[in-house]
Amino acid sequence: MMDLLAEIKARAQGLDPELTALRRDLHQHPELTHQEERTGRVVAKYLRELGLTVQTGLAGHGVLGVLQGARPGRAVAWRADMDALPITEKVKVPWHSRVEGVMHACGHDFHVSIGLGAARLLSEFKDRLAGEFRFIFQPAEEGPPIGDSGAKGMVAAGVMANPAVAAVCALHVAPNLDVGHIRYGPGVVMAGADRIILTVTGKSAHGATPHRGVDPIWVTAQVLNLIQGFLAQQIDSRSPKILTFGRIQGGNRFNILADEVELEGSLRYLQESVRQEVLNGLRRQFAGLSQATGAEIKLTVESLFPMLKNSPELTAQAVQVLQALLGAKRLKLLHPAMGSEDFPYYASMAPGFYFFLGVRTPGDRGQALHSPHFNPDEGALPYGLMAAAGLLACLSEPKFPVLAASASPMAQEEEPGVM
Repeated sequence: MMDLLAEIKARAQGLDPELTALRRDLHQHPELTHQEERTGRVVAKYLRELGLTVQTGLAGHGVLGVLQGARPGRAVAWRADMDALPITEKVKVPWHSRVEGVMHACGHDFHVSIGLGAARLLSEFKDRLAGEFRFIFQPAEEGPPIGDSGAKGMVAAGVMANPAVAAVCALHVAPNLDVGHIRYGPGVVMAGADRIILTVTGKSAHGATPHRGVDPIWVTAQVLNLIQGFLAQQIDSRSPKILTFGRIQGGNRFNILADEVELEGSLRYLQESVRQEVLNGLRRQFAGLSQATGAEIKLTVESLFPMLKNSPELTAQAVQVLQALLGAKRLKLLHPAMGSEDFPYYASMAPGFYFFLGVRTPGDRGQALHSPHFNPDEGALPYGLMAAAGLLACLSEPKFPVLAASASPMAQEEEPGVM
C-alpha cells in the first residue's frame, strides 16, 4: 500500500497543470445555488471521458461518477460542492469571474477540481484498486434558505446506497492555513445552524403621538439587548453558541411608527442541549417583554444544518494515510468551527471524515472566505488531490492496512476559519 501511495503522490504532482486549468475555467464561470448547469455539464463530460459510470440531474444539477476497482472491496465516496456566491469579485487576475455579481468566494472551484483530479488519478490505477469509488458533485451547498440543501437532495437521490457507502470524505479550503497544511478533528468539526426569524408586531401611530401606538422599533432595541444579556449571563459561558442577526427591516416613513419589524439571523451551536436551552430561554424572555410592552414577539426557527461530526474511528484511519502522504508535521488538530455546512447529511448515512486544507501563500495574511478578495493559492491543489486519492484508495480496501503504529496525537489545536 505504501508503494501505491508513493505513486499517487508523484502522479498528483504531475497533474498540477491540469488541475490548475480546471480550476481557472470553473472560476471564470461561477454559478449560483441551484443554477449549476454548466458546471454539472463540465463535470459529467470529464468523468465520462475517464470511463466512469455517470448520473446527472441529481437534486437539480448534481452529478455522480462511479469507478469500479479490479478487486472486491468497500464502497467509498468523495464529496465536492459546486455552487458559487452572489459576490462581485475584486481579485485582479486573468481568470477572474466573467459573471457579473457571482464569484467562487468559498473555494468550491478548488473542491470540484480536486474531486475530478481524484477521479482521473484513481482511474489510472483502477487495475490495482479494490472496491467502488463514488465521486459526488453536489449543487447547493450554500443553499438554505434558498431551496433545499444539495447534500440532502443527493442523499435522497440514492448516492449513498446500493451498495451502502462504508466511508465518505470531503475537504474545505482554509485561507488561514499555509498551503498543504491539514486541520482535522475526531468528533464535532463544525456547528449546527438554525435560521432565526424574529417578528416584532406593534401598533402604527403618528410620530408625534407615540403613546397611541406600540413602537416595534423601540421594542426591537430591547429585544437585542435582552438577547445579549441572556446569552452572556444565563447560558454557561463554557458552552459555545452564537446568535447574530444579518438583516433588519421595518417601517416606511420617518414620522410614522412602524407596525412591524423583522430580524433575520443565525444560531450556531456545538451541543443540541445548548440549542434547546437557548431557544426555550429566549421564548420565555420574549413572553415577558411582550407582556411589558404590548408588542407581539414571534420567534421562528428553521433548522439549516446539523452539527458536522467526524467518525473517531475513520478519522484515526484517515490520519494515518494523510501522515504517510504529507508528513506528520503538516497535520494538526483543530478547535470546532462555528461555521456550518451540509456534509452532515452524508455523514448520517456512513462514517464521515471532513478536514480543512490550507490555501494561504506562506507569508501572506490571506483573505477570508466569502470575501470579494478571496484568492486561494493554487499550489494547494496537488496536496488536496494527494489527500483525496490516497484516502479513497486506502479506505476502499476490505482490510485497511495499518500504515503506522498509530496516528500521532497533535497537542496543538488551531481554528480553521469560519464558513
